[in-house]
Amino acid sequence: MFARSLNQSGPPEFFFRVLTTVPEFQALLFLLFLLLYLMILCGNTAIIWVVCTHSSLRTPMYFFLCNLAFLEICYTTVVVPLMLSNIWGAPKPIPLAGCGAQMFFFVTLGSTDCFLLAIMAYDRYVAICHPLHYTLIMTQKLCAQMVACAVGLALVLSLQLTSLIFTLPFCGHRREINHFLCDVPPVLRLACADIRVHQAVLYVVGILVLTVPFLLICVSYVFIASAILRIRSAEGRRRAFSTCSSHLTVVLLQYGCCSLVYLRPRSSSSVDEDRQIALVYTFVTPLLNPLIYTLRNKDVKGALRNAVLHKAASGAS
Repeated sequence: MFARSLNQSGPPEFFFRVLTTVPEFQALLFLLFLLLYLMILCGNTAIIWVVCTHSSLRTPMYFFLCNLAFLEICYTTVVVPLMLSNIWGAPKPIPLAGCGAQMFFFVTLGSTDCFLLAIMAYDRYVAICHPLHYTLIMTQKLCAQMVACAVGLALVLSLQLTSLIFTLPFCGHRREINHFLCDVPPVLRLACADIRVHQAVLYVVGILVLTVPFLLICVSYVFIASAILRIRSAEGRRRAFSTCSSHLTVVLLQYGCCSLVYLRPRSSSSVDEDRQIALVYTFVTPLLNPLIYTLRNKDVKGALRNAVLHKAASGAS
C-alpha cells in the first residue's frame, strides 16, 4: 500500500536531470550535439543513397551496411531531439507512456544493431572462408530473413523488458532520471519495490543481446584470421584484412561501451559514468560508422566520388 501511494503521489511524469545549469555551457552543448546529430543523419543517409543508387554495391555486405545506417538514423532520432529540447530551456516532463515508448524503441533498435553486427561478421566469414560458395550461401532471400529475424528477436526482448519495468511503482512526486534518456538502469533506480528479478531479467537480456552475438563474432573472426594467414600473397592478405578491420572497430566500440552499462554489477556502476558512456554509443558510434565504412572502403569511396562528379557535371550543364 505504501509503495502504491508513492506511485500515485503525483502525475505519472519523469524529468531528465540537466547536463549543466550554466547558460553558456547549455548553448555550447546544444550546438555540439545538434552538429553531431546532423552529421550522423547526413553520413548515414549518404551510405543508404549510395548503396541504393549504385548497382555495383548491391551485394550482401552493402545490404547489411545499408540496414545498419538506417538503424543508426532511427536509433539517434529516438534520443537526440528530446535531449536537445531539454538542454535548451527549462527541463520538460516526459509522461510515463512517453518514457516507456522511448525505452522500447531504444532497446529494440540497439539490440537489432548488435544482432546485425553479428550477421555482418558471418557475412565476412562466408566471403573469406568460402569465397566460391558465397553467392550460393548469401542469397538475397537469406539476407532479408536474417535481418527480419534480428528485428523480430529485438522486438520480443524489448517488449518483455520494457513491460516488466513499467509494472513497477516509482518513488516520489518529481521522478528525476539521472540521464538524458529513459534507459533501463536509471529508470530501475527510481523504483519503490524489490528489483532483483528485474535486474536479473536485464542481465539475461544483456547476455542474449551482447555476450552471445559477441562470442559468435569472435568465433567468426578466428576462422577469418586463420583463412587470411593461409593467403599466400601479401596484397591478398591486406585486402582481406581491410574488409574486416572496419567492422571490428565498430564491434569493439559498440559492444565494449554497452557491456559497461548493462552487464556491469550494479554495486560497481556509477550513474554519471553510465551517462558518459551512453554519450559514446549515442553519438560516437553512429557517427563513426559512415566514416569508417567509407574512408576504409574503396568501393564506397569510388561510388561517392562518381556520384559527386556526376552531380557536379549535370549541374554545370
